[in-house]
Amino acid sequence: MSTQSVCEKCGGTGWIIVERASVSGAERCACLSEGRAERLEERSQIPPLYRNTSFETFNHLGEQELRSVVSAVKKYADEFDPLGPYPGLLLIGEPGTGKTHLAVAALRRIMQKGFEGVFTDYQTLLDRIRAGYDASSNSSNKEAYRIALDSEVLLLDDLGAHRVTDWVQDTVTSIVTHRCNNRKPLIATTNLPDADAGSSTFQKTAVGTEYRRTLRDHVGDRARSRLFEMCKVIRINWSEDYRIRRGKRF
Repeated sequence: MSTQSVCEKCGGTGWIIVERASVSGAERCACLSEGRAERLEERSQIPPLYRNTSFETFNHLGEQELRSVVSAVKKYADEFDPLGPYPGLLLIGEPGTGKTHLAVAALRRIMQKGFEGVFTDYQTLLDRIRAGYDASSNSSNKEAYRIALDSEVLLLDDLGAHRVTDWVQDTVTSIVTHRCNNRKPLIATTNLPDADAGSSTFQKTAVGTEYRRTLRDHVGDRARSRLFEMCKVIRINWSEDYRIRRGKRF
C-alpha cells in the first residue's frame, strides 16, 4: 500500500506560522495548491497518450513557423485570463500537426494555476450526450452534457469530426453559446479549414479542384461565430503529418 508524503513545512496541517514586523500569524501552506494541481490533473480525463504532454516535449522540427505557434499557445496559457477579451483558444490545422499536443500542454499549464480542466473528444462527447437521452443510460452519460456546459475550462478535441445533422449542430451551438455567454473558456482543435483563419477551402485533385468542407459547414454559422468571438484563433500552417513521419520505416 502506498503512503502519502507529509509536507515538511506544515506537517500536513495545511497551515504555517509566519512572522512579519515581529507579529506572528498563520497562513495557508503552498502544499495545498500543489496538491490541488495534482488532483485537477487526475480528474481532467486527459488520455494516457497525452498525460505527460508539455510545451517542452513538442517537436517543432527546428521550423520557425512551428516555433512561433508554440510560442503563441504558451503565451495564451501563461497569460490565461477567463475574464479577458479572448479567454478561449481555437487551433486550426491539418491532421498530425500537433494541435492536440499543444492544446493539452496549454490545459495542463492552466490547471497548474488552479483552474479545473476537462478533456473530451468531440465525437465521444456527442455520442455520450445522445446516449444520455436514453432512459436506461447510466449516470455518467447523463452527466456528459452538464460537464460540457459547466466545467471551468473545457478542451474539445477534433471539433467537427462527426456526421453533420441538425441535432449535432444544435448541440454544439448550445454548448459553445453557453460557454461564451457565461465566460467559461473553451480550448478547441479542428482539422477543418476556415477562410477567415487563413485556410484554403479548395484543394487540387487528380481531376481538378474540389471544395473542402469547412468549420462553418460542420458546426454551423452560430457556433462558428461564437468561437471566433471568444477564442484566440491560431492556425498551424504546416502540412506534414508527424505521426506518419515518425512511423516511417523505409
